[in-house]
Amino acid sequence: MRWKGKLEMKSHIAYFVTGTDTDIGKTLISSALLHALTQRGAQAAGMKPVAAGAILCDGIWHNDDADCLAQAGNIKVPPQLATPYLLKEATAPHIAAAQQNITIELAHIRDCFNMLLRLTDAVVVEGIGGFRVPLSDRFDTADMAQMLDLPVILVVGLRLGCLNHALLTAEAIAARGLVLAGWVANVVDAEMPYGKDNISALAARLHAPLLGCVPRLMAPSAAAVAACLDFSVLPGWP
Repeated sequence: MRWKGKLEMKSHIAYFVTGTDTDIGKTLISSALLHALTQRGAQAAGMKPVAAGAILCDGIWHNDDADCLAQAGNIKVPPQLATPYLLKEATAPHIAAAQQNITIELAHIRDCFNMLLRLTDAVVVEGIGGFRVPLSDRFDTADMAQMLDLPVILVVGLRLGCLNHALLTAEAIAARGLVLAGWVANVVDAEMPYGKDNISALAARLHAPLLGCVPRLMAPSAAAVAACLDFSVLPGWP
């Protein structure tokens, strides 16, 4: 699916964060990126266009990832713009949406993104799951990334199988005509043998800079993770 809609980029800073799988640290890295942007003086906000898995708290539905992004930014934006599709079931988004009789539309995500650009200096968009997660019968998260047409940051969860997952994801990103602006090695399995060798193998094969390696932290936070990474090589970095 080739998106032909219009996006309002102007001089704003925006990045798309994807990953080799689900639960490999996309939200943590996105939060660290937001923290680093705020430290550079930008008014930054996170966007989780589709979030699956929510709990009701004081009459309001919350998603952990969306809440983490909101806390990492330094400008308050309407939740309906930051997360236009907040789904209750913690399952594949096209299934969760069908359970609620919701139709996910790329045009609505585009419009919300454009509105966030008007409110901020910088937007960090976090994908859901891996790079090609179905959002409907017609399109997936790769189509969403292609529509937004942002520099992509790939989070590689360091565990057995990460080489294949990372290289296939990089190929899928390139196939959509998108720029892989950088990648992060995030230690998911602390007992993974030959972790450094795996990082070296990826560094030799991924045509993008390694932004850093995030170890298993006792108290992970946006600030602590940002200290492990160098975002200055990203395009448009303030």
